[in-house]
Amino acid sequence: MSTLEFQQQLLSFRQQLYYFALSLTKDRENAADLVQESLVRALTYREKFQDNTNFKAWVYTIMKNTFINEHRRTRRKKLLMDTVDRQHDEARRVELPNSPEATVKMAEIQRSLERLDTTFREPFTMHHEGFKYHEIADKLGIPIGTVKSRIFQARHRLMDMLTDKNVAA
Repeated sequence: MSTLEFQQQLLSFRQQLYYFALSLTKDRENAADLVQESLVRALTYREKFQDNTNFKAWVYTIMKNTFINEHRRTRRKKLLMDTVDRQHDEARRVELPNSPEATVKMAEIQRSLERLDTTFREPFTMHHEGFKYHEIADKLGIPIGTVKSRIFQARHRLMDMLTDKNVAA
């Protein structure tokens, strides 16, 4: 089949393709977009069409596959956006730093931190302020493994102190 015959035959199915697209999408604009995308794909992959086969079935298959792929892409995008929206909602529910509850909690954390032994409090505070492990190790003159261990222990001791207060309250 020549290029001209291919294009003429393709255009002769345009109206039928539109009705098929409309049955898939249930929307006129989306159907028109699907027809256009299908025609472009048919022209792009013209060399894949085998002569003496059902041209109409080939074009309809292109349209159906295009619709399915777009539907899957849209569904994945929707799932991703739902996840982002859910995380955004969770982030909004976090207490504001100036709220009374946050102020009380921050005061409790600060009191617990002050009760920590200096050997644990100093590396923990430095790490919280943004210092890297190797910077803390150099500043305090201790091995990096000791720094990591003390920060780990400080976290756990703080959590224990804070959960003890929550249980007692």
